[in-house]
Amino acid sequence: MVAKVLAAGLRGIEGVPVLCECDLSNGLPAFEIVGLPDASVKESRDRVRAAARNCGFDFPLRRITVNLAPADLKKEGPVYDLPILLGILAASGQIPPTQPTDCFLGELSLDGALRPGTGMLPMALAAQAQGARRVFLPAGNGPEASVAHGLQVMPCSHVRQLVEFLRGEGELAQAQPYQYVGAPPQGPDFADVMGQENVKRALEVAAAGSHHVLLIGPPGAGKSMLARRLPSILPDMAYGEALETTKIYSVAGLLEKGEPMVTSRPFRAPHHTVSAAGLSGGGRSPRPGEISLAHNGVLFLDELPEFRRDALEVLRQPLEEGVVTISRVAGSCSYPSRFMLVCAMNPCKCGYYGHPSGRCTCSDQAVRQYRQKISGPLLDRIDIHVQVPAVGYEALRDRRPAEPSAAIRQRVNAARQLQAERYRGAGIFCNAQLTPAMMARYCRPDPQGEQLMEAAFRSLGLTARSYDRVLKVARTIADLAGGGPIRAEHIAEAVQFRSLDQPIG
Repeated sequence: MVAKVLAAGLRGIEGVPVLCECDLSNGLPAFEIVGLPDASVKESRDRVRAAARNCGFDFPLRRITVNLAPADLKKEGPVYDLPILLGILAASGQIPPTQPTDCFLGELSLDGALRPGTGMLPMALAAQAQGARRVFLPAGNGPEASVAHGLQVMPCSHVRQLVEFLRGEGELAQAQPYQYVGAPPQGPDFADVMGQENVKRALEVAAAGSHHVLLIGPPGAGKSMLARRLPSILPDMAYGEALETTKIYSVAGLLEKGEPMVTSRPFRAPHHTVSAAGLSGGGRSPRPGEISLAHNGVLFLDELPEFRRDALEVLRQPLEEGVVTISRVAGSCSYPSRFMLVCAMNPCKCGYYGHPSGRCTCSDQAVRQYRQKISGPLLDRIDIHVQVPAVGYEALRDRRPAEPSAAIRQRVNAARQLQAERYRGAGIFCNAQLTPAMMARYCRPDPQGEQLMEAAFRSLGLTARSYDRVLKVARTIADLAGGGPIRAEHIAEAVQFRSLDQPIG
């Protein structure tokens, strides 16, 4: 007899339906698993056999063949333990055949308890897309899977409890569907920052259009302090954004206990010793890296020139396309990586180039060499370069609170709402995502703005890419002013935010 049980696996951050077929035949006792299983799936034989015996089930002494279809998809992880065991029990007549609209996921311990696993949300969504109406999984994964609306989530803690339910001898409580409520921003506030009004304005523009930012300034000027307050002014996270980010964190096993969904924009700040694989993702079986974990949020790179050159160059494709593709011997997969890149660096090796104290002894050539640690193509992809000057004594002694993040966030949300209405149905959500064809329609300056743009292009030697970046930033500045056409003052402010395009010395 052949028993079929619906399960699911992973390809990148997307779930893939998998059909577990179990056949019992005459012959010498054997237990084979086919369908491109990895080592952890092959080890299911020992876990399933021990769990069946310790739970009081009869483990058939026959030739057992388990096929995990489709056979060309590599199967990884212990999530197939439960469907394999149920398939054997159904094939041997110990439980009734499972319904094709029921999906089973979970790792077994040797005593039959179900252990929580990673990636349950995308797998539950894949099963739902395949036609499943119920998903049975470990109790620890119940809240996470309940995010999948329209799917009955049936958490259970032990396989014996599940078997009694399938036999009609017991009950299982359905998990309550998760209700999404966007979380207010947590963390430090811009009210703590004294002075630096120009930098605050640059970060407001960046948040309003999801532009990449580079902060350049001496030690102690507040670059890291400002960057870590950026999440407090980012716009509210839509349900679709939260769901996509949650799938990444589910696959990476980084969902916080008691928090089934990522409801606030992520902020990732890897150390400068991070490798290229740590940023992009990878490993023998590819897993999301820092740039994917920052999806729909902020990736902060402090001390940018200290990062390895090969690690920084990994950012070039994701900054343009919003996707990172990882190819390994075990397979190739793509992860979404649309994030705001925020970088901070000193202006020179000693850190004090241009400081009022005059303590910098670096020559212009030494400053150029220091900045050349960052490639021109990468700098070209960063929309806003802003100088962060040393804070003066007057600003430090002024104890009046600065403008709070809540007030700035209101303006950012208003600008994002304008962009959402303007690009409705176009497949983009903010100005930073504008394509060249769309820029011709939405980023046309008025005649005075066009003249100023031409003068800046010739005097600063802008590239075609930096020209587009200036126009996108100008579009965002116009949106913060209430929308309308791009005028000369918007172009002027956007050009001001390209300080590294200006010559040194």
